[in-house]
Amino acid sequence: MTIKKFRTLLNSVIWREIRRMVAQPVYFLASVVLMAVSCIFFLTLFDTGAPQKVPIGIVDQDRSSISRRVAHELDATQSVKVIDIYATYEEARVAMQQGKIYAFLCIPEHFYGDLAAFKRPTLTFYVNNAYTIGGSTGYKQLFMVMNLASGAFQREVLRKKGMAEHLIMKRIQPVAIDAHLIGNPTSSYPVYLLGVILPGILGLMVLMITIYSIGTELKYKTSRQWLRTANGNFTIAMLGKLMQLFILYAALGVAVNVLLYKFMHFPVNGSMLILNLALVLYIFAMQSLAVFFIGLMPVLRDALSIGALYGMLSFSLSGFTFPAMGMLPWVQSLTNLFPLRHYYLIYVNEALLGNSITHSLLPMGSLMLFFLTQFFVAPRLHRALWFQNYPKG
Repeated sequence: MTIKKFRTLLNSVIWREIRRMVAQPVYFLASVVLMAVSCIFFLTLFDTGAPQKVPIGIVDQDRSSISRRVAHELDATQSVKVIDIYATYEEARVAMQQGKIYAFLCIPEHFYGDLAAFKRPTLTFYVNNAYTIGGSTGYKQLFMVMNLASGAFQREVLRKKGMAEHLIMKRIQPVAIDAHLIGNPTSSYPVYLLGVILPGILGLMVLMITIYSIGTELKYKTSRQWLRTANGNFTIAMLGKLMQLFILYAALGVAVNVLLYKFMHFPVNGSMLILNLALVLYIFAMQSLAVFFIGLMPVLRDALSIGALYGMLSFSLSGFTFPAMGMLPWVQSLTNLFPLRHYYLIYVNEALLGNSITHSLLPMGSLMLFFLTQFFVAPRLHRALWFQNYPKG
């Protein structure tokens, strides 16, 4: 086949697909509209960078000046807000079960008297970790304020004993901690999450729409007409169909990166070019998997079901919500079957750590390996498209 004929056939398929995309609003809704809504939703949800004023409660059984001071200091922090002081543990437990508070602190009776008598009273935290962010934020603030309160009380006692001021802090905190957060000094939740969540949503859209685009040809028996447009050449037919979607979603992906790293000023300690290249490879990998699924199960409903399950599992097994090193060994091996996992590794290296590009080469190579999956089902898919001998999905 000459290059001129190849281009003529490819252009015919391209224009056919453009007309199909224009005639079906689902392509526009599941690309530009859905991505815009996702960006607005998540950027608005995380507009403060971290949870603010998480509701907590206190069970104050001591009712002393120092227990009231503890409640006041907790309420003064930025991350939590004391919404109620409960008389009993049962009241606070019911409030937490009803979702009114995410954590509560129990101050026992005779707390102040035991402190004055050096009897080491016990403070108890109760945290609802069913809501991970709310529970962990409440626990973190309770733990921090209790440590500060303990140190403040020790300081007052040591002052009354006549200890020199410069020796007091050495006694209370013999080791000073100087912490530096790598890549995300403000500890902003959007930096950790949105740099992967939004590409993950984009990849899920690529997977589902590519399956839908090929599957509808089988469902409505138009696949033979599609192949005839390419003069029966399966490669040209697939290239012409996938090219439009690839360009559309690659442009959306780069636009999301520009929004996050240029306009929202998310940190990029490495190469923005490599990050965009990784996103393009990720989109191509998801398209290849979509072809694999529809070729494996050439029925629209079955392929969409498999794709949806696979796409949702990728959010759980990619490692950005729960670290892969904490998973079971056999589950850690499964994480490599998801392109989002490899994109996440590149994101950590380029955006957060700023390491050498050599650390990104292996996950980029892994993304390229996903391109091969479509070739395993190409003959089966070609037969399904031509003979149309599968039930309608």
